Amino acid sequence: MRPLHSGRGGKRRRGRMRRQQPRDRGWALPAAVGALCRALPPRARPAPDTLRRARFDRPQASLDFWRLLYALLKQIHGGKWTEADDIDNQIRFVKSALWYHGYGRPELHRLPADGSAGSRELLLAFSWLLHRLSLLEQLLSRNRVKTGDETSVCTCEDDLPNNQEGTTEIAPEYGLEDRVDVRYLQWLNGRLRFQWRSLHAQHQEQCKLLHKIHLFTSGSHMDQILGHFSVTEADLVRQPENYKQLLQLMESETMQLKAFLEWKQLEPVYWQWMETVLDNMAEEGNMCRSQDTHVEKSELPEETSCCPWAASLTGQIDRLSRDLMTLHDQLHELVTRRKAAWCQKVKTREEELQKERFSATARKIQESVALKLLDLTNLCAPKKNGMHGSCRLVFRSKHPASKTGFGRSVSTEPVSAVSATEVIRELQMRAASLERELKQLQEECRQRLGEIAEGLEGVICVSP
Repeated sequence: MRPLHSGRGGKRRRGRMRRQQPRDRGWALPAAVGALCRALPPRARPAPDTLRRARFDRPQASLDFWRLLYALLKQIHGGKWTEADDIDNQIRFVKSALWYHGYGRPELHRLPADGSAGSRELLLAFSWLLHRLSLLEQLLSRNRVKTGDETSVCTCEDDLPNNQEGTTEIAPEYGLEDRVDVRYLQWLNGRLRFQWRSLHAQHQEQCKLLHKIHLFTSGSHMDQILGHFSVTEADLVRQPENYKQLLQLMESETMQLKAFLEWKQLEPVYWQWMETVLDNMAEEGNMCRSQDTHVEKSELPEETSCCPWAASLTGQIDRLSRDLMTLHDQLHELVTRRKAAWCQKVKTREEELQKERFSATARKIQESVALKLLDLTNLCAPKKNGMHGSCRLVFRSKHPASKTGFGRSVSTEPVSAVSATEVIRELQMRAASLERELKQLQEECRQRLGEIAEGLEGVICVSP
């Protein structure tokens, strides 16, 4: 028998396979870019051609990319997207937001404020956000259609004693020039307390209204796990014309989710394409640097040949360089001597302070140990999987077969639900622990203020 790969037939088949592979790649890249664009929110959805133009650093795509990043970062930071903002304000916001998230590429922050160039740099920043912040996942979570009543619940356990390190043991030394008017601080504290109480009262009123809706609609829902209507569902019963708008929003979200699933399958193709973009940028940068060095090497002999004073100028530069090196060595030696002297002074002062404040340090250690012993029972208890995020509110009657609780979803499995009484108990325990920590911090502040008041001559301090 003759092998299949031998002869002309095998060569033709190998040629077809070689021609088919780049054709598949060429089809997969537009599909990946299209799925990525469709997975973005409708208001910030760019055209796939915008990414292709940015790959070649076309200036026509710069403004579109600035607006895209502005809309996406506004949603990430919880702000409202408005078209009325000027382009310079949008660019300033995008640069500051990228810097806040850790994107410190200097080429991006050097881009002009009118948005006339830099589409390739913006493509890199957009891709960095996709990978670093899980941009699509965050946007889908924030913009999802909420048909149920939800609330934010956090039962994660924080290591409270560890948070005291660096704040209670070491107090910063402030001079008299850093003083702030105490009356202004008291006014700010009162204003904060008033706003906090107003927010708490509004939240309590919202909880009462939700309880009424859940109680009056109990037994009306088709899903027996829920058993009651949410605010959105109750509004749809009262105003059926809003059903079309909700249906459109849910269809749009379904299309985004389908595009997201397609994007996750084709995502490696996009990152391979971005690797080629980075390679092209590196090659262009190397070419520019080689051209600059060639120009410098070619222009230097011409200047020395046509300028008779170039030799004397070079000698003066050499003498200045030698003088600067001598001064650098002298300064380095001087800094080393002074640093050694200051280290000796600091060491002596530390020994004095240790002798003077040994009792105060021991008292602080005892208080810290007492606080840790109070929280030891909570820390040594078996840790539960804490909940963090938004959960759906599900009303449960006082029937013995059911319990009052939060439901994570509308699934038929009530295993993931957590009882409201359990959440309240855990929050009360954390509140008691925070109250003990607050009392300890207040006592340390009183001691610190007493030490500062002792150093002030002719001033009488009356504690509030």
